[in-house]
Amino acid sequence: MGSTISEKIIGMKAGRDVEAGEFVECAVDLAMAHDGTSVIALKVLSEMGVERVWDASKIAIPFDHIVPANCERTAMLHRRVREWVRAQHIQHFFDVGEGICHQILPERRLVRPGMLVVGADSHTCTYGALGAFATGLGATDIADVFARGITWLRVPETIRIEVSGRLPRGVVAKDVILSIVGTLGADGASYRALEYYGDTIATMSMDERLTLCNMGVEMGAKASIVPPDATTLEYIGDRGRDCTPVHSDEDAHFCEEYEFDVSNLAPQVAVPHRVDDVHPVDEVVGTPVDQVFIGTCTNGRLSDLEGAARILKGRRVKVRTIIAPASRRILAEACRRGIITTLVESGATIINPGCGPCLGAHEGVLSEGEVCLSTANRNFRGRMGAGGLIYLASPLTAAATALHGMIADPREYV
Repeated sequence: MGSTISEKIIGMKAGRDVEAGEFVECAVDLAMAHDGTSVIALKVLSEMGVERVWDASKIAIPFDHIVPANCERTAMLHRRVREWVRAQHIQHFFDVGEGICHQILPERRLVRPGMLVVGADSHTCTYGALGAFATGLGATDIADVFARGITWLRVPETIRIEVSGRLPRGVVAKDVILSIVGTLGADGASYRALEYYGDTIATMSMDERLTLCNMGVEMGAKASIVPPDATTLEYIGDRGRDCTPVHSDEDAHFCEEYEFDVSNLAPQVAVPHRVDDVHPVDEVVGTPVDQVFIGTCTNGRLSDLEGAARILKGRRVKVRTIIAPASRRILAEACRRGIITTLVESGATIINPGCGPCLGAHEGVLSEGEVCLSTANRNFRGRMGAGGLIYLASPLTAAATALHGMIADPREYV
């Protein structure tokens, strides 16, 4: 019997053939911890007595979660990490304003097909959009990787998802993945890998694929992968010479298979407080909101800002609307294209590249009873502030909602 992408990549890094269900140790190609998790990893490294990391060129430390520092304690923790980065000669350090880890690493071409990537953040599965096996680890596990360059994994079974049909107007990748999460459920892919196929996936841009793979963990998935193709190789450019694209064999075993026809899919909205409680937008149209947030590692990319700007152009928002570009490069390009001007003139507030209010640390925390329509990936109780209610949707639905001050259908503007 053949092998899946996950079995092949893990096997390559373990130095032998592996099968789903096995526990293996394998070499890591790239390890990441951001400002929130690197602090814990550094503490563990100190307790372990580790003086030098295994390979300073294979570690990435982005500052993105609470940036700029929101208080003296955060500033002190940031300082400790910066000092450690300098002492260890970490090559891939991204300070305040460079952007979100899950945008920066693909954007800087640090992730390529066939790599095994681990990160101290659950949405590390995002990088599977590039044909890599990428998964989140705890901060203590990342400390061990920093020390040895090795981690252990149970080789996951794989679910095959086929997505077909032309996306209707006003429907984008975020709607597709919300629909899939709503069907499989929050635990429908627990410790399994997802592989995406179909003509819809084949026509998706890298921005869209990153959105798709980002939310794999919302179904409990260990990894979320789009098999590498011409779009992947074009995106990584010259770095493609350094990669080994991996594909599943024709006779690979998939533990489950799903088919989704998105030809008639409506814009989707996940309602509080579950990501898998998903409804067509018309079922929640008219729900009043206090805030709209466009950004995060799910939907802060250039195409997301551009889509929102098309709807907001020449119009005025009715509620506070916060927009956080996912990286400095995206912000700069959005400025060059006039997208930022359009958003600002609509009444939106642009904040620095980073996670922003997504994790409820600062820059848009909700008060008791307030409602936010967000393009993020999680709407858990207390996520953006104790007592707040979060609805999840696409940037197009978010922009239409900002104009009405209540959840709105973006199709009337597209």
